Amino acid sequence: MEKFIIFGGAGFIGSNLALSALDQGHEVVIFDNLSRTGTDLNLRTIREHGADRVIFHAGDIRSTDDIASLYDRHSDAKAAFHLAGQVAVTTSIKNPREDFDINLLGTLNILEAMRERQLKMPLLYASTNKVYGDLKSLSLNEGDLSYTLTDYPNGIPETFPLDFHSPYGCSKGGADQYALDYARVYGLRTVVLRQSCIYGYQQFGVEDQGWVAWFTIASLFERPITIYGNGKQVRDILFIDDLIDAYWKSLEHIDIAGGRVYNIGGGAYRLSLLQLLDYLETLMGKPIPVNYAQARQGDQKIFVCDTTRAQTELNWKPRIDPEEGVRRLLHWIQNHTALFHESGLLK
Repeated sequence: MEKFIIFGGAGFIGSNLALSALDQGHEVVIFDNLSRTGTDLNLRTIREHGADRVIFHAGDIRSTDDIASLYDRHSDAKAAFHLAGQVAVTTSIKNPREDFDINLLGTLNILEAMRERQLKMPLLYASTNKVYGDLKSLSLNEGDLSYTLTDYPNGIPETFPLDFHSPYGCSKGGADQYALDYARVYGLRTVVLRQSCIYGYQQFGVEDQGWVAWFTIASLFERPITIYGNGKQVRDILFIDDLIDAYWKSLEHIDIAGGRVYNIGGGAYRLSLLQLLDYLETLMGKPIPVNYAQARQGDQKIFVCDTTRAQTELNWKPRIDPEEGVRRLLHWIQNHTALFHESGLLK
């Protein structure tokens, strides 16, 4: 039995990673401040799943004391996963200082604690496609329901120039680069995963972040849906099971992955907002009314990952297509309606 530290372990991705580790017979150390909607419910699920193999630390990555205490108690962990963060562009625009403190300073706190203790455990960091900016300089084709990239049919590679657009892009991009530089300068075994649009179980999606889950939740519970822009915005959506597989594959190939960055997204599995709504109408057998508003600042009309590097170096590729993934998400929500009422998300 191995031990794994998960910063943000009660969040959407963190809870799925924790459940996966428990299913493999491991022990998980959950570090979370439980500030996000649904995290208390996810923690309850994790504890019910793992019983005596779950250790919870209530803490905040902005606190050096909290992180020091964690590492001092669990320096024997096999690896650490940094999934804690402020996750919405809109929130970062409203409160850039808080966004900086959580995403950039919080990451530096984690890296410094490891450097000061000379810890050799790998650290896997959840970065974002937003480090590539709004991509307005790229040539697009506009179809009836979606955009396509003219010059990058396979998606954006890791070598594409970085452009930290929005405070969120700056904080996550800065943390991304710090994680890579701590591998170069101090020899930490860090891996950066630049994630595209992730969706799946345990996700209490809201309008500002987690659009696939939010559209599905809102459609099921007949809550108002607003499309910002024309709805043709495209993401290469990735189901949570495929993302968790990427984390384990990164750890399995740490001798190659250490100090490297990987684009992790759906690749060929692409979906626009309008296409998702059409599919949800088919699944639910009813029309879904929507409102339209002005496009939001910093939003990319299209983002698609080129996942060639991950396929080549990690032997990883997405396997769950959008139709199957959205169907699984909808069924999970339908089977856990009580959780959504308990969370307060549907007020």
